[in-house]
Amino acid sequence: MQDYQTLPIDIQTSKLLDWLVDRRHCALKWQTLVLEIREKINAAIQDMPENEEIEQLLAGSYVHYFHCLRIVEILKGTEASSKNMFGRYSSQRMKDWQEIVSLYERDNTYLAELASLLFRNVSYEIPSLKKQIGKCQQLQQEYSRREEENQLGAADMKDRFYASCKQYGITGEDMRRELQALVSDLPSLLREIGAATSVLSGPINLYQAFVQFICDSPSEEVVPMLRHVQEHGDTTVYEWRTGMPPIAIQHSNEAVVPEQAGEEAIDWGDFGTEPVSPPKGIDYGITINDEGENSGVDWGICLEPDPAAAGGDDIDWNITEVSAEELMTVLESETPASDGVARGPDALTILQNPETRSQFVDELLELEIFLMQRIMEMKEEADVVSVSQFQLAPSILQGQTSESVTAMASSVKDLIGRLTGLRMQHLFMILASPRYVDRVCERLRQWLKQAELLEAKKELMVRRRQEALEEQRALEPRLDLLLQRTKELQKLIETDISKRYNNRPVNLMGTAL
Repeated sequence: MQDYQTLPIDIQTSKLLDWLVDRRHCALKWQTLVLEIREKINAAIQDMPENEEIEQLLAGSYVHYFHCLRIVEILKGTEASSKNMFGRYSSQRMKDWQEIVSLYERDNTYLAELASLLFRNVSYEIPSLKKQIGKCQQLQQEYSRREEENQLGAADMKDRFYASCKQYGITGEDMRRELQALVSDLPSLLREIGAATSVLSGPINLYQAFVQFICDSPSEEVVPMLRHVQEHGDTTVYEWRTGMPPIAIQHSNEAVVPEQAGEEAIDWGDFGTEPVSPPKGIDYGITINDEGENSGVDWGICLEPDPAAAGGDDIDWNITEVSAEELMTVLESETPASDGVARGPDALTILQNPETRSQFVDELLELEIFLMQRIMEMKEEADVVSVSQFQLAPSILQGQTSESVTAMASSVKDLIGRLTGLRMQHLFMILASPRYVDRVCERLRQWLKQAELLEAKKELMVRRRQEALEEQRALEPRLDLLLQRTKELQKLIETDISKRYNNRPVNLMGTAL
């Protein structure tokens, strides 16, 4: 029997209310009485004395049976003056709260209400608050991740913007003006490139000597345009085409601008405005009468057919063949001489004109390929056959080493890089199409807009993360308070049930607080 009294009573919290009803500790219809009690509690709260402990009991919590017991104990001290000789209180406050306590104790209604309140806290209120706090923490992590992504994206867009500006050679403050100003630097850059071709005399002479030695064609000239720029600089296309500098340069929609001034203008007088009389002493055989008619002029024209010419047997039909070179010489001699004015594409320099610039780059690439191939061949020319093959070669070929040819190839590559670099390509595009400036500016502005948009999203993520943090800070005290009161409620229920079973230990299972 003594061992039986020490056995604990384990009750599942979810089954506590049914356990109390099944063992007749509470009535089946306890909810009806609880509704009446709640109405009386709401009315009694309206008239309460000023007491700090009572305010703490009533502040933000569900007023249950044990709270009412404590309020009655407090009122015994505040309402002591209303106690009569029979030990009863004449104060309405005390009467109201004593009635509430008696209603709670009827059929142990308070115990059923406490079991229902404990089950609701354990099953709904506490898990809901924990879920909200977990959601706030998850949102903070998500917002932090997106904030970092937006920050990195904005930095990447800005890096792209500044890298592109650096490639174009601008600062990015006033993109249109800076891009248009770059074109003014293009002629000087092209002149520098043209002047830099002076170092190519060695590679060109080597290439020329090699072609003449291998192909046995001394009259053939390699890379003619490259040789022209190397000797004369970046001249006009007119000078390259004709071999003579232009007297004047006329761009599109511009007047003729002479290159050299100082020559006196030719005075043609009134040529063609007055009739010209033949000099004295010269008889042309023309007699003009007073009426202005021609009289007795023999023009040597006969309308009668020539019987010698009509025969046809004396015509020599032998045709002499003319070579292509002679035909071109004849055509060039019959072509009117140029007036010395460079117009249209001829007015541009070789490196400004797209066609001649492409030819110039092609010749540079041709020279580079020759040098690279020659380097490979020189590294492999260790056999007797190769050595004997170049015994009769010119001294310029025999005196070259792999290192010297590599240095020549390096200078050619450097020149190609300067002319075909990304910045030069942009400059040529700006020069060729004004709309290209609009496209470049728009693309650069898009990167700035994307950076600004990502920065705005980052600021939004910062605000939302702060809001989630503030919500978590507001929920955590509520959860702590609810856990504390639920534990107190659990202890009160366990103590009350234990008294009903001779103080046997009672354990409410499944709370996991």
